[in-house]
Amino acid sequence: MHDVLRTRVNDFAVKLANVNGTGSASANGLLMQAIFRMGIPVCGKNLFPSNIQGLPTWYEIRVNKDGYSARALDYDLMVAMNSQTYDRDIKEVRPGGYLLYDSSWPLDPDLHREDITFLGVPLAEMCNQHFEDPRARILMKNIAYAGAMVATLDIDMEVVNALLEEKFAGKKALHESNRKALQLGYQYAKDHFECPLPFRLEKMDSNQGKILIDGNTATALGAIYAGCTVAAWYPITPATSVMDGFKAFCEQYRKDPETGKNNYLILQAEDELAAIGMVLGASWNGARAFTSTAGPGLSLMNELLGFGYYAEIPAVVVDVQRVGPSTGMPTRTQQSDLLLAAYASHGDTRHILLFPANPHECFHFAVKAFDLAERFQTPVIMMSDLDIGMNDWVVPRLSWDDAYRPDRGRILDAEDLEKKIGKFQRYHNEDENFVAARTLPGVSEKGSYFTRGSGHNKFGGYTEMPDEYQEVMDRLKKKHAAAAKFIPEPELLRREGARFGVIAMGGCDPAVREALDQLERQGTPADYLRVRGFPFGEVVEKFLAEHDFCFVVEQSRDAQLRSLLTLETAVAKDKLRSVLVYGGFPLSSRHVVQGILSQL
Repeated sequence: MHDVLRTRVNDFAVKLANVNGTGSASANGLLMQAIFRMGIPVCGKNLFPSNIQGLPTWYEIRVNKDGYSARALDYDLMVAMNSQTYDRDIKEVRPGGYLLYDSSWPLDPDLHREDITFLGVPLAEMCNQHFEDPRARILMKNIAYAGAMVATLDIDMEVVNALLEEKFAGKKALHESNRKALQLGYQYAKDHFECPLPFRLEKMDSNQGKILIDGNTATALGAIYAGCTVAAWYPITPATSVMDGFKAFCEQYRKDPETGKNNYLILQAEDELAAIGMVLGASWNGARAFTSTAGPGLSLMNELLGFGYYAEIPAVVVDVQRVGPSTGMPTRTQQSDLLLAAYASHGDTRHILLFPANPHECFHFAVKAFDLAERFQTPVIMMSDLDIGMNDWVVPRLSWDDAYRPDRGRILDAEDLEKKIGKFQRYHNEDENFVAARTLPGVSEKGSYFTRGSGHNKFGGYTEMPDEYQEVMDRLKKKHAAAAKFIPEPELLRREGARFGVIAMGGCDPAVREALDQLERQGTPADYLRVRGFPFGEVVEKFLAEHDFCFVVEQSRDAQLRSLLTLETAVAKDKLRSVLVYGGFPLSSRHVVQGILSQL
């Protein structure tokens, strides 16, 4: 096995097991960034608990020269820093692999495996000798194991040192302690192990024009570029960093250069229900406004999302999905808010949804969400998830067209009202997309109207007459269907000799693409459709019609994407087969391959 591993350059997976709250994130991030700067395709998955400290946490780094970025399930190197999970962690090392552990304490003989190599580094002992502060001893132990990995994996030390200098610029004491800890681990590994290991890194040039970014940061930046100036929210995992990022960008870019005054408003509401109310109020007044939340918050927003749909008020909601129901597992990922979002509210309601698959799309879809919300005068929900939102992804550098102008939709100003409109009627004279013109408060007396969440006719007047109510509701349905032409086109990947189709959305994309490559090499080619929004358009209908059957890969127990496809397209239910993985960890290609082959 070791001879096979010697041929493996830039193609391996590492898992780091630690205790939450001990500062391991800094060390893991340092390793991830160093590999990225070496020009090597890499992905990192942070599998962390929902408490502040004390429970197990893992970080997975996958290096793949071909650019595959889905989660790996076979680990060539395990860094075991949590004695409570030793048994589990050691079992996950692939035969012929390696386990690096803190040998300051002896390892239980019952944990020994003949088919892996144990690398003992006395991390605690070294840090106790070289650092006096108790907290520093804990924190520096992580940097020391990072140093050992720099040696064993052949990470470029110049790159690592440059990262330390950037991170601790102006903090001489912290820089020195981190440098010292790094060198302790590095030198111990060099002195005691054969370095590098049979799998190693070698510089490439695959990251030109690419960046390392998480989806929540990219979403916040997209909101800035879209012209958003108002946000209301209530803190919730895993969406909080969306608003943290938006606030930081606003502080940098939304200040008047002459007066120094803020040109933005961010409100932390008392709950999510209040937050969406504030967003609707700001949007009704003409501002671009949004809120970020997760499943429990979206549940609370249902009534007012229905109000926005029926009264036809723009709003943008970013739903960073997590595991439910109820509190569920707040720090695990899933796609189980789909049906909740599509039909959010009581009564007959349909919302426009966007499904980004990575941080690059989070940036561009955030902009698209504001344009769609104002063009169609309705709430738009962007469906991200924890894996996309909180993990670092290698994506193409974000680009921007300076010619972009926000699509504000049909807004009548004072001149329009005076010259073009005899009498303004809020929900009458719709355009080809079934959207009626709106006005903003204070523009003109001729544009005033009463905004109703109760029964109203097409003129905006109160009604309880069946025909008048149905006329408005029928137009709203047509308006939603018309939006299909404006959402991002599905991604379509065809293979010669394809026997069936595969459909997925969002963060499933990397695993599905890798799985389809594996299936093709095994003689089972398949076509692939990634839906990027709802309502579904002609491309989705055509893909479903031209295949005898399709597998729908998704991260929900109840096959929500499959359900939505059967509800909203002409496809027969028995033509769709499910591959469901919903335990909370990011999807792996192995799950997809096994799920498909088991049904073929």
